[in-house]
Amino acid sequence: MEGYRVLLVDDEEDVIHVMQKKVNWEDLGFSVIGYAKNGVQALEIAEEEMPDVVITDIKMPYMDGLELSRRLRKEFPDLRILLFTGFDEFEYAKEAVHLEVSEYILKPISSIELTKTLTELKKNMDEERSARQNVRMLQEFYMESLPVIQSNFYIMLIEGRIPEGSFDKYRADYQVAESSGGYCFCIFHVSSHHIPEGMHPSVLQLSVWKYITDEMKQKWDADFFTYRGDIVMLVRMPSAEDVTKLTDDCNRIVRSAGRVLGAVVTAGIGGPVEDLKDLQTSYLGAREAVSYRVLYGTGRAINIREAAPEEKANYEISSEGDFHQFFTAIRMGKKDVVTEASDDVIDKIIRLSSTVKQYRMEVSNLLAALYRFARGNEISMEEILTQSGLTEDPFLQLIEFDAESLREWLKGTALSMMDAMSRLRSSNSLSYVKGAKNYVRDHYSEADLSLESVCKALGVSESYFSSVFKKETGEAFVSFLTGYRMEKAKDLLLLTNDKNYIIGKKVGYEDPNYFSYVFKKAFGVSPSRFRQKQVEDAK
Repeated sequence: MEGYRVLLVDDEEDVIHVMQKKVNWEDLGFSVIGYAKNGVQALEIAEEEMPDVVITDIKMPYMDGLELSRRLRKEFPDLRILLFTGFDEFEYAKEAVHLEVSEYILKPISSIELTKTLTELKKNMDEERSARQNVRMLQEFYMESLPVIQSNFYIMLIEGRIPEGSFDKYRADYQVAESSGGYCFCIFHVSSHHIPEGMHPSVLQLSVWKYITDEMKQKWDADFFTYRGDIVMLVRMPSAEDVTKLTDDCNRIVRSAGRVLGAVVTAGIGGPVEDLKDLQTSYLGAREAVSYRVLYGTGRAINIREAAPEEKANYEISSEGDFHQFFTAIRMGKKDVVTEASDDVIDKIIRLSSTVKQYRMEVSNLLAALYRFARGNEISMEEILTQSGLTEDPFLQLIEFDAESLREWLKGTALSMMDAMSRLRSSNSLSYVKGAKNYVRDHYSEADLSLESVCKALGVSESYFSSVFKKETGEAFVSFLTGYRMEKAKDLLLLTNDKNYIIGKKVGYEDPNYFSYVFKKAFGVSPSRFRQKQVEDAK
């Protein structure tokens, strides 16, 4: 396993260079992934690189080390933080015990002291990692913490095995409390194709189980159990609107699990439901969301309402019945998979049809399922049928097809539906991008404008929005926002006589020094020099 990843933060580059040269990081079991000159830059790097350790000064411009530590602790609970500071700040720093800083190091920094601190830190981190992966401890945790009785109740709900009219009795017998808000299923799927060397798959599964339950139980009222090889989390939410926050929390957890455990975990989040009786719908949505990893990638959280926004609120995957795999193939958008699934449908119709009457009944069921799927996904079935040559009564025309003609017709129809869904998905993605750009245009002057506030306004999770925005524009949202603000600042420098600090505030920067820093980073010169150069060029 690679060494622990370290991010260095100090506004004095000489200090960072000394640390890089005087400490034998590799021998100590660490690797320096980069450095930042201030807390704001450090947060951006941490979000992208996911370090294990951050070593930071306290006194820095724009954001000091204590504020940086507070923000890092909130976003990355497992992160280790080392603070180095001058003697006059030491007592002040020690007061920040709630930040759970691993160590305080006095300046000037001694390579001997830093080496000793890092050696002890690595020992503690190794012990913690080893404990998480210890087979005996994990097996004991699994047996002691798995709420077998209640998980059986949830599984019976998922599988539809609770007799009609007996729900209240079963719920009381299993002592399952009801929520005043709503419920939502999340499924955590651990890839069996990415197992760290020397680790048994069952041990990895248990490691992920413990890691996820430890982290999520601190934030959500949830029950956990395993089902069909996956880790399942049932969340009781105060409100259905909390599903966006849940998605973002799941995304952080699976990314962190990848760094800490070496596991590739995908989280699927189903639609929220108000009643326990409707849990099957949420579970099927979560399972469907996990399958979307072939489109959106593994190691992230996928919300079914975002991955398939064209589906109406009352859509139930279970209504697809025997054609579930066929319609899943259409959603996935892979031609060979769709063709194979179409063959399976026709083979089953042939197998079930010993008489002409049975054949016609199966064709009728297929056509009805196609209509339901099209309606639930805002696809014009009339256009699809017209493209396939069925212009009058499609049922009467279809029952005249022999099995092979029906097979070719279904393949063509399925591929047409797949294309329609792909266009609709792209349209929905572009609508989020357009909405975000419009929001930035109207709010770029607000200092607190951020990815979080934009996603809240759009009603979408940060995880899904970030993926869509980068896919459609080729850049991260934060980069787009900074670029937009800098272009506005450039216009103001050319068209007004406002002072630099006024222009900085107008484009969302309260700190004039940080505004100058970002502007120079974007254009290679300070705002003052930029304005002066334009005047000189105009003469």
